[in-house]
Amino acid sequence: MLIDRYAEAMFGKLNQVLDTQRRNIEDAAEIIVNAVEKGHNVHVYDSGHIINSELINRAGGLALLKALKYTLTVEDPVREIDREGNEPSILGIGKIVMSHSKAAPGDVLIMGSVSGKAPNLVDIALAAKEMGLTLIVVTSLEYSGAVKSEHPCGKKIYELADLVIDNCAPKGDAMLEVEGATNKFGPASGMTAAFAMWCVSAEVIDRMIARGMEPTLFRSINFPGGWDDYYKMCDKYNETGK
Repeated sequence: MLIDRYAEAMFGKLNQVLDTQRRNIEDAAEIIVNAVEKGHNVHVYDSGHIINSELINRAGGLALLKALKYTLTVEDPVREIDREGNEPSILGIGKIVMSHSKAAPGDVLIMGSVSGKAPNLVDIALAAKEMGLTLIVVTSLEYSGAVKSEHPCGKKIYELADLVIDNCAPKGDAMLEVEGATNKFGPASGMTAAFAMWCVSAEVIDRMIARGMEPTLFRSINFPGGWDDYYKMCDKYNETGK
């Protein structure tokens, strides 16, 4: 049954992450705790799969992990014309994003992307490094190593990182051949990246408490008084940065 094959493959990938990436997970936690202890902030930029939705503002999650986001909307309802050879460039978006963010030298930026090749991602990584942030990248080294960067610098984001956590997804992400279907089923990267980052969070909590710092953790807003507690925890984080 496909459900059993998927479960076996997914559990195998989670175990692979823990077995092969534990040292990197511990090192990532140490980088984060060192930064927080010095009054710096932690930013999380995910390319759109799961890390932001799973990790940020979740019950049991760390308040110190904050999503870095940007939007760009352009409206221009003129008629269509031939634009061949005159396509818009995304280059420069990194400096715009980082300069308009609250990021500062000494902060930590966590970036999540299974392939890490998109020009906007590389541009943000380059700008963050230039600004003096420590860059932690969660990606698939197998997948990213098999694709070409779309940025003129020729690099993917893992090649710019201070620390890489491999989410162990295969090339192409989907894990399973299915008889009767053209393409494979079951992407690994979302689940494994989220698992890796919850492991990082666990290490951060242990290390903060060991150093006498109380980590601010959210509880479910669905309990009585949940929203009041949420805003109280937000205020605590804003006061302490922890």
